[in-house]
Order: sequence, then structure tokens, then C-alpha cells
Amino acid sequence: MTISVSKTDLAFREAVRERSGEDIHACFYCQKCTIGCPTAYVMDYQPAQLLRLIQLGQKEKVLGSSAIWMCVSCETCGTRCPNHIRLSPVMDALRHMAVEGGYAPQPSVYALHQSFLDSIKLWGRVHELSLIMEHKVRCLLAQPPLFFQGLVSDMLMGGDLILKGKIAFLPDRVKGLAEIKKLYAESQPEVER
Repeated sequence: MTISVSKTDLAFREAVRERSGEDIHACFYCQKCTIGCPTAYVMDYQPAQLLRLIQLGQKEKVLGSSAIWMCVSCETCGTRCPNHIRLSPVMDALRHMAVEGGYAPQPSVYALHQSFLDSIKLWGRVHELSLIMEHKVRCLLAQPPLFFQGLVSDMLMGGDLILKGKIAFLPDRVKGLAEIKKLYAESQPEVER
């Protein structure tokens, strides 16, 4: 990984620390977050690398990264970190900063992110079938070829999963959905696409 000193933005690392509430300077690169991360294998920069890039003020690389959109907020990183750095709030802050700064993720990645958030907002939990359907529609609107990519295999696999009872055909709302909607209303407004 090559670091460009001329593109160092030390104010960026302070902004990330302030917006996330996490002491990112405490990371000493033990890589326990990366070892435990279930999505590290699909990230262009793995969690420990991303923290190092933030520490070095590499705003362009971090906000242009696909890694910030691949985090599933499972909190494994914070559980494993000897310094208790939770990457979930860091990734949330980075996603907001990326949208505010005009850094566009891949359309299919952003579509999945938005569909995931919409599912939780609507049902209080993820309903896989409606999430996939919304994701496909968002892909159709953003880039029509993405809609057809894997459509038949998705439908076949989805049908099998529904028949085996692995995916609920109809969603269940959680109790306390009003509290979840309140959290959404109180959080930073997500830029609509």
C-alpha cells in the first residue's frame, strides 16, 4: 500500500474520531479486528488497514473505499480489539462523510446498503426477501444491467430458501418499531439517492 504524503489530511482523522466517538489513535495494528471480520475478504482495505489509513489522514483512499460499505456492523471488531475500538460507528461516520463529500460507491453496493437500512426501518429487522427485491429494483433504476446480473440464480435460490423455511415469505415486525423509527429520526439524515 503506497501512501501519498502530499494528500495527507490530518483534519480528516480528527473529524472521523469526533464523529464516530471512537479513539482511532489507540489502534496499534494488532489486526485482531481484521482476523475476526466476516466481510474482510471482500473489502479493498481490511479493517486494520482502514484504521491505519485514517490515522495517516488518507481521506481520498478511505472515503473512496468499498470497505466502508461492506461493514455489516456485527461488532466483532470491537469485541476482539484490546483497545475497545468499535469500527461500526467509525464505518457509519465514514459512510455519512462519503455521501456528504460526493464519493460515490459502486451503485450495487450503495443499493444494498440503502435496502438494508430500509428493511430495518420498515420491519425493525432485516426481511431478506423484501431486502433482495428492493435491492434488485434499486439496481434496475441505477444501472439496468445490474438488475439482470444473477436474476435467475437469485430467483431459484430464493425459491428454494422459501420452500425450506429459511426465508420468511411474509415479514414480521418487531415490537417497539416506534423506538426504531425514533432512532432513525434522531440520527444524522441519510442523503437520499
